Amino acid sequence: MGRDGSDQEMTTATYTHEDPVVDAALDWFTRLRAGTPDDATLRAFRAWRDGDPRHAREFRALEELWGAPTFAKAATLAGARPAAPARPSRAPWRRRLAFAASLALVLAAIWRSPDAVVAWRADYLTATGERERVTLPDGSTMILNTASAVALDFAKGERAITLLAGEAFFDVRHDADHPFTVTGRFGEVRVEGTAFSVEMKDDRDEIVLERGAVAVRCVGASGQAAALHPGEAVSVTATALSPVRRAAPEHDLAWRNGRIRFDERPLGAVVEDLRRYHKGPIFVLNDAAEGTVVSGNYRLDDIAGALRTLAAATGAEVIELPAGVVILR
Repeated sequence: MGRDGSDQEMTTATYTHEDPVVDAALDWFTRLRAGTPDDATLRAFRAWRDGDPRHAREFRALEELWGAPTFAKAATLAGARPAAPARPSRAPWRRRLAFAASLALVLAAIWRSPDAVVAWRADYLTATGERERVTLPDGSTMILNTASAVALDFAKGERAITLLAGEAFFDVRHDADHPFTVTGRFGEVRVEGTAFSVEMKDDRDEIVLERGAVAVRCVGASGQAAALHPGEAVSVTATALSPVRRAAPEHDLAWRNGRIRFDERPLGAVVEDLRRYHKGPIFVLNDAAEGTVVSGNYRLDDIAGALRTLAAATGAEVIELPAGVVILR
């Protein structure tokens, strides 16, 4: 999406999703339902859809959402009524533009809500502070970190997982005939048998390889790819891959055992990680403490205790308020 039309009715629908694949799926979905597409449009859509498995998955997810009863109610209230496959329409072009605008706004609003999307699409999800170990249909093992969610596709020989939120670790059973893929917001990891993690951050996906080998690809326009070897990591943004770098899996993946480990990191960066496991907000109001370099190894089920220890080491004061609010000043 993300296009500005010259008509006022269309400018109200202008919206750009941070994930370029979702953005394109939203755009195609709206265009195909705003009127009767011509043959050239249908050919262009099919070329886009068939050009990448994730394109087809995101578009299929929108089609399923379009038919869900809860979405039908929301779309009707917004003026975009879900219906059977579109028949030839004689509606004036302005009416079709208004339909596209209302449909785009409803879809964008739902797609921007993590709770709505995750709850609807996820096969497995964890709450803040929780972890879950899952044996997958092929015998592989998946561990979900805090506030994480995934959707699975193991039908017809597929071994495909979409990370919807948070972070997950995969210990993949070897099967050369059926590659195992994990798709995040910006990157896709493809393996036959190995152990690695994928973490979805606001502006990038982080992939850390513990053992084996994986191929990582940017799902954006660049299509850049990289191969990882044990102990390596890479970041993937909407447009590019970072240089492959050395990682510390014993630290990066300590969460699997309920720990968080870090060496020589600024307190502010550590607190950013701790927030993922704490149900209330954490504020750092002490600039000197925030920049102080710290090291530690703490339990993830006692974030408040970790903060008290870190505050003492950096000269900050801890204030604990109701509803899990913690202030370091």
